[in-house]
Amino acid sequence: MLKSLLCAALLLFGGSAWAAQVVGVVAHLSGPLLDRKADGSVKVLGPKSEVENGDTLVLEKNTYAQIRFVDNSEITLKPGTTFRIENFSYDAGKPETDSAAFDLVKGGLRSVTGLLGKRNKEKFSLKTPSATIGIRGTTFVAEFVPVPAPEMAPDKLPAAPGLAPGLHVSVSEGAIVVTNNGGALGFQAGQFGYVPGLNQAPVLVPPNTGVQFTPPPSFSGGAQGPQGPQASGGSPADKPAVDCIVR
Repeated sequence: MLKSLLCAALLLFGGSAWAAQVVGVVAHLSGPLLDRKADGSVKVLGPKSEVENGDTLVLEKNTYAQIRFVDNSEITLKPGTTFRIENFSYDAGKPETDSAAFDLVKGGLRSVTGLLGKRNKEKFSLKTPSATIGIRGTTFVAEFVPVPAPEMAPDKLPAAPGLAPGLHVSVSEGAIVVTNNGGALGFQAGQFGYVPGLNQAPVLVPPNTGVQFTPPPSFSGGAQGPQGPQASGGSPADKPAVDCIVR
């Protein structure tokens, strides 16, 4: 009986350790960033704060945040975004354990592939309400615009004026594959795509669809929009300003 209880305790401890695994840090930040933990608790993050498996990151309307993962991949989140780290695992000596599973609930992001994506591209997945994105070694922008509720206040509307509800993608390097119940379609560098809903197939659309991504110039890599990368730089005014840092 005692042995069984001990085994159960070890299994529980192991599961808790996995759930709390640190997988990256906040590399750049321009405003308030909330972190909803898997246990329901909420923290306010600042520059260099750690993020863990199971975390849901919620950005205010003026906040950009760049998360750098342990494999040197980067995901930059734009204002009004809700993003969940479902499961990230990287060990330089154990490629068979690689996993990069994310969930874009709403809003937009730019993803830059790291070591995991270069050696195990098939282990990367970004889920959205309209489709799942896979990579082929890549830099891409994704934005999901939910259908606004009729009673939604103007200041609560999605921060993507001009974009139709659904998933919008833009590839600046490499390639992605977008898949849902309606089918699958690949997008190469320089191409734009749109997915109206979960049961409607992804489609290729003309450039300049309105997908914009312009984090502060102080963020590593500069800003990315429909016209490609912009010059990076930065000034003291671009530095993150937060009231509370939790590590």
